[in-house]
Amino acid sequence: RIPASAPGRRPLGSLLLNFGGPGGRGTTALAADAATFAKLGERYDLVSFDPRGVGLSAPVSCGGSQQVGDLVPADAASQLAALRAVARGCALHSGPVLPYVGTVNVARDLDAIRGALGDEKLNYLGFSYGTRLGAVYAALFPRRTGRMALDGVDTLGEPLAEQALVSARGRQRALDGFLAWCARRPGPDGCVYGTDARTAGEAVEALVERLDREPLVGDDGSWFTGQDVVGALATALYAPAGRAALADALALVEQRHDPTGLMQLGGPTAAAPEPEADPGAGPAPIPADNPEAALTAVNCADDPDRGYDRAGPAAVAKELEELRPEFRKASKIFGPGLLGTVLSCYGRPAGTDFIRRIDHPGAPPVLLVGTRGDPATPYEWTRETARRLGAAVVLEHEGDGHTGYAASACVRAAVDGFLTGGPLPAPGARTCPAGR
Repeated sequence: RIPASAPGRRPLGSLLLNFGGPGGRGTTALAADAATFAKLGERYDLVSFDPRGVGLSAPVSCGGSQQVGDLVPADAASQLAALRAVARGCALHSGPVLPYVGTVNVARDLDAIRGALGDEKLNYLGFSYGTRLGAVYAALFPRRTGRMALDGVDTLGEPLAEQALVSARGRQRALDGFLAWCARRPGPDGCVYGTDARTAGEAVEALVERLDREPLVGDDGSWFTGQDVVGALATALYAPAGRAALADALALVEQRHDPTGLMQLGGPTAAAPEPEADPGAGPAPIPADNPEAALTAVNCADDPDRGYDRAGPAAVAKELEELRPEFRKASKIFGPGLLGTVLSCYGRPAGTDFIRRIDHPGAPPVLLVGTRGDPATPYEWTRETARRLGAAVVLEHEGDGHTGYAASACVRAAVDGFLTGGPLPAPGARTCPAGR
């Protein structure tokens, strides 16, 4: 908690913040970036927390990576058995907290924090996954919901396959926007793919395919594959400010076969082994795989569609094969990898259907911020969540990148104004142009 810096100006109580994930720590995120929220921090105490299962709140773990190893045979039965074994490992390493993670329970924790702070209503600013948490809180506690702004709006319970498909389209739109910028890039650097955005897209597809066939091998024996290119692209597209770095990294790998730049943007990583706790050293260390383990645990706890456990390997393989063309149509680059996330909850208990049933909960009006070029939470999710919440106003940010508050002074002014007691944006002021 960071106390209000100007409490003499009619303090407003506490503002709870969640920075996303699921699996992201709130305590470290607020401590590292408090200056971004300085205007809100004049009249609010800024408060954040590590959600249950995350960071210092009984962290869940899978004992390492959740990826199925290369040594597992490629047939469907072997792959599904390996996924079930991964799920058992997560339960073993996480302990008794694992069945109780999930957004519905975190929303109840949020209300407990509100009560402990002495606030009659919850004032809240959520980003990315934090928007799902805010919407669930508004549905559970509509009469305790105060001023709420949600930026980078997450889905409220689409089936995993539909979520993955929409994500593939959103990431492809963001990549297309980057390549259009790259094609217009001025100066001697220019764009390694020339001035035609369409052929630039084909060149990136060719790069991914080429490195999947023949990975780049480092002096230490490490491999850099086409899928590592995909991972770097997905990470880099989160922030438009990194466009120049991404363009330079692509030029480096294309011209010199050097993946260093892409690796710095988000290349291959391996989860470190879980550290052993020292009983005399205070709180146990946070497992290195906690963010990944918590992300999967929460998403699966929020998902009621867990029919794969009841389907045989042949039926699962058939369904994935039928989905494959649609995913490739959405994005040849991002679609194939996102198709695999359809099985991310295989072997886990069924999740709640509460989030999927949210429909006009009767909470006060909520401000939703949707960025047109958002690669992680596509703009259509903003519109859908507005429809589900009923009382909501959408502020459209015409820029790129994930969320708008930090990138756009226009978005920041609208959000800060509403959260500090001002009106929701009027019908003629619900668009923030790119770059403003």
